[in-house]
Amino acid sequence: MAVLRLGDEAPNFDAQTTEGEINFHNWLGDNWGILFSHPADYTPVCTTELGTVAKYTEEFNKRNVKVAALSVDGVESHHGWIKDINETQHTTVNFPIIADEDRKVSELYDMIHPNADSQLTVRSVFVIGPDKKIKLTITYPASTGRNFDELLRVIDSLQLTAYHKVATPANWNHGEDCVIVPSVTNEEIPNLFPKGHKEIKPYLRMTPQPNLN
Repeated sequence: MAVLRLGDEAPNFDAQTTEGEINFHNWLGDNWGILFSHPADYTPVCTTELGTVAKYTEEFNKRNVKVAALSVDGVESHHGWIKDINETQHTTVNFPIIADEDRKVSELYDMIHPNADSQLTVRSVFVIGPDKKIKLTITYPASTGRNFDELLRVIDSLQLTAYHKVATPANWNHGEDCVIVPSVTNEEIPNLFPKGHKEIKPYLRMTPQPNLN
């Protein structure tokens, strides 16, 4: 089984979901995407995660991000679970949950790690760009819930650095100063970064976030 790496094309697939059948690439369209897996339906940590994602709908929409969840259970089970999620998390799940009973998608994305569990998916996260390339992967153990504030932060960084010649430093959040990438010469800085910059070391040059007014 091939391991997916950053920059690889996200494998396409057709699948049944709680919102009908989808072709993954067509469903993504020109959007960014998050595909994340869950060990099984009716599991406690996953219930809180899916509820959190539903509550973050506006934040994902602002960033042009579509979200799809996956578990190895079927659509009927998913629908029953959604009722529990909506009730216990005080929200409304409004994104598709993929049914992967035959493990087809799980295997495409290497979501089953036999040393953790031979049948159930680990908590995989894939962030996919509009070019259908994988921009980020994170794998959590089944016992640890994901931090969706961190995923929003990472997407802010990915979207910024995709279009501007900057990188984001440790613990960076939207609105904070960025690092000018080493390939930019000092002579190019005034045109690329008219807000100015601060040189801490020749290789460490900071500038205000360039895509903010």
